Amino acid sequence: MILYEYPFNERVRTYLRLEHLFGRLGELAERDDPIDHHYAITTIFEIMDVGGRADLKTDVLKDLEKQKHVLNGYRGNPAISEAALDEIIGQLDGYFSNLNAMPGKAGQSLTENDWLMGIRSRAGIPGGTCEFDLPAYFAWQHLSGAHRRQDIQRWMSTLVPLAGSISLLLKLLRDAGLPQKVLASGGIYQQTLPQGRTFQLLRLRLDSAKGLVPEISANRLMASVRLMRHESDDRLHSAVEDAEFELTLCA
Repeated sequence: MILYEYPFNERVRTYLRLEHLFGRLGELAERDDPIDHHYAITTIFEIMDVGGRADLKTDVLKDLEKQKHVLNGYRGNPAISEAALDEIIGQLDGYFSNLNAMPGKAGQSLTENDWLMGIRSRAGIPGGTCEFDLPAYFAWQHLSGAHRRQDIQRWMSTLVPLAGSISLLLKLLRDAGLPQKVLASGGIYQQTLPQGRTFQLLRLRLDSAKGLVPEISANRLMASVRLMRHESDDRLHSAVEDAEFELTLCA
């Protein structure tokens, strides 16, 4: 099964992009090869670019506070575990405090690192990080894997409050959805969305054995899925057969 996700707004789109980058960074940072650590560093730069919006930190803090308010509304509900509720609210409070204490935008403190910023200025140039361009970086890549991992973990630590906050917010958003089995008739599925609810994320789970790729579009009124097939000419062609998949709308 392959899980596809489609954001309904720019804020969730940014969260998903950052989650993707943080996931990649976490994998690369644990490896030992210099090429993996090179791409770990360039991923840090991508996170700084995506997270460089002046209002991103404010949006995340507002969402953390909003989720805390929603969860506090479940107090006294016999169907809800108070211990589990306390745990999640405690996590929200912790991420709020840590993120609020983080100065400036994502990776702001890293911009004061002249060595890293020298690499960043060259990384966008094709082949711009060769040894004759950045001899100090070339020497760093010849240090032990443990030494390089320690450096990367140190640089990553400045991004941990943002990574944890976004991870928790997306988890709560995903948990709010109820999966349903639907049928794409002739490869097309459309659903009118109920009024009065603001959906933020569409999740689609599709059997990989079918060889189908979903093209998703959605707005506040309707969600639409067209199933495509990657053919031998390296193009996507519309599928015409009926196909089932799992759809989840998260508000």
